[in-house]
Amino acid sequence: MSIETRANILASYGANPAEIEELLAYNENVFSLADRPPFPLEPEPHVAAWREYLAQSRELGVFAALRERLVQLQFPIAPGIGETEEYRRATRKGQPTRGMALATGLILKEPESLKLIIHESATGEIPVIIAGCREDFVSLVQALTKRNEPHPIPDSMGATMVSGFNNWDRIRQYRASWEANQTEPVSESDWQGEFKRLIPQKHLYQDRLIILSRGNYSAVSAGDMGMDESTWHSLSLIIRLSHECTHYFTRRLFGSMRNNLLDELIADYQGIVAANGGRYRADWFLRFVGLESFPDYRPGGRLENYRGEPPLSEGAFKILQGLVKDAADNLQGFNLTHQQELATGDRGVKLLMALTYLTLEELADRQHNWLELTWQEMIG
Repeated sequence: MSIETRANILASYGANPAEIEELLAYNENVFSLADRPPFPLEPEPHVAAWREYLAQSRELGVFAALRERLVQLQFPIAPGIGETEEYRRATRKGQPTRGMALATGLILKEPESLKLIIHESATGEIPVIIAGCREDFVSLVQALTKRNEPHPIPDSMGATMVSGFNNWDRIRQYRASWEANQTEPVSESDWQGEFKRLIPQKHLYQDRLIILSRGNYSAVSAGDMGMDESTWHSLSLIIRLSHECTHYFTRRLFGSMRNNLLDELIADYQGIVAANGGRYRADWFLRFVGLESFPDYRPGGRLENYRGEPPLSEGAFKILQGLVKDAADNLQGFNLTHQQELATGDRGVKLLMALTYLTLEELADRQHNWLELTWQEMIG
């Protein structure tokens, strides 16, 4: 779709020229792929190590197995710990934590409830850590993404993708394998030379994984969803997992994972259909983002987390709400029309690809069914 057509759609929502300019930039589609790969993709190299952790967890328990391998779990959450000499030696140089006074271990409230799975997604297998309670989710996120510092984690955040995680256990395994293959004894200096050659090969030591919590999705209560807490917590976990796997999809294929409404619309679509037997519910999505009483917006809803940088003006944000509402309704209509078809073969993955081809204006357009046209091209 041309920029002129997108601008005309925005004008039909009442956007003025300044707001049109803002939204054209915000809604720009950054997903671009020359060739469509066969699905599912092969697992990334780090998955093999996590299969080892999973096997070990069956003997030791998940927390004990991960704490032995992941150095961050050998430190507590404490202000300033990320800047201490001991922490930096352990996490930046890979030095053993034995004898380090600060390495007293991460404290979890329900360590026995921690779960580890290797989840099969359209983009290949990915390790998933599932916390037993909210407090443990926060602690794990702080340990693995915040250098064990007690940075606040928003209540509306119930899942996170950890990318670019430097796994010193994999580096130690690499060193052991490298040394075993040398014909002559090696010195520390020899290893440092090899380590320098290792550094650019990030796939050999950097991991991607997902951390999930078990609480209410998008901080929406079971009562608001019209179901009991046990059912809603189970569905919330399914939505979160599929949502994060969609971000993994765009990150691995397109190198992009943004705090953007298009990304969230697509990810929530995948989560909702996974939790609801293949049926998309626009009302669920609108409640998740704070638009359940559209055109009124519920302050504190998830939508405001995705206003962009710099944030959209109040006028542009209001127009965005209208786009989101119509895009969700159009998605529901498409899903209802093609529900049986989408449940067969690789059609679900093809729809996911089709969604990444479109802009929010195209998905929301009330005059043309751009998704249907893109879908027919995708399956044709």
